[in-house]
Amino acid sequence: MAYASDDPRAALAAKQAAADPHAPIAAPEYYDFSALGPDEVSAAGSRTWIIRGQNVVLLYTRAVPGERLARDGQHDEYVVVLPHDDAKVVIESGGTTESVTGKSIAIVPPGDSAITVESATDIVRLFTPHNDDLARRARNADSYAAPHPRVALLEEWPEPAGGDRLRVYSGIGEIERSPDRLGRIFRSRAFMVNFLYHYDGPRDATKLSPHDHADFEQISLAVSGEFEHHIRTPWTKSRMAWREDEHVRIGSPSVAIIPPPTVHTTEASGHGRNQLLDIFAGPRRDFSAKRGWVLNAADYPEPDDLEVR
Repeated sequence: MAYASDDPRAALAAKQAAADPHAPIAAPEYYDFSALGPDEVSAAGSRTWIIRGQNVVLLYTRAVPGERLARDGQHDEYVVVLPHDDAKVVIESGGTTESVTGKSIAIVPPGDSAITVESATDIVRLFTPHNDDLARRARNADSYAAPHPRVALLEEWPEPAGGDRLRVYSGIGEIERSPDRLGRIFRSRAFMVNFLYHYDGPRDATKLSPHDHADFEQISLAVSGEFEHHIRTPWTKSRMAWREDEHVRIGSPSVAIIPPPTVHTTEASGHGRNQLLDIFAGPRRDFSAKRGWVLNAADYPEPDDLEVR
């Protein structure tokens, strides 16, 4: 579907072909953590919800001061997102220690690591499903007992420039808007996170952006405010597979898993500050092909066959 002419996505390259255009279309999933009990509660009292997509396992933690979130012998990178201004943590990895405050993204290399929490705040961690100890604990693990055929399987991108090390991207809240760029995009080998700009009050209902993806899921993570997810499942030849349009209003923190090739748009609906992050696994080729869109592109190279313009 076409974007409005003033939407930066209007100039994106054409979509890739679907992974399997004849396969069944998965149903969207919604998880409102403000209304759901946590999947685990630590001894210190931090609460964590665990949700997965085909290529990502997302842990959302309402962390208390003094909490230590450790990973021993981690075999691949993972991503840490601090979505709020009140964040104050210390990340240790590979002999490096970094104090991180405010809205930030950190990419943690393989090996032993730990996050020590110094202020009550929310912490998001993104892991690949190769971490079976986490994937099997996701409350929707049964949804992915078999791969979704419409979703391309994860292929990690090239190794980071200069090798594996802890990388921290702070000051995200100070990155100014640009009409030539969509949000604030960062990528790792396996993930892409778009830290979208917030809406103060509801989004203009005459300026929505319904669109679809050919072969990847979108994980929309609401970290403050309220949103309404509008999702339409395309008709297939079998009327038995048709679904009514969905208009799901949800609070925060919450996750919506939007499968391909559903037509979707998300409308900020709360009267306060509404903040959304979009998560993709692996990195989007169309976003990465736009020069200047990925803010840490120098650290995480594109595949050789991707032409950046």
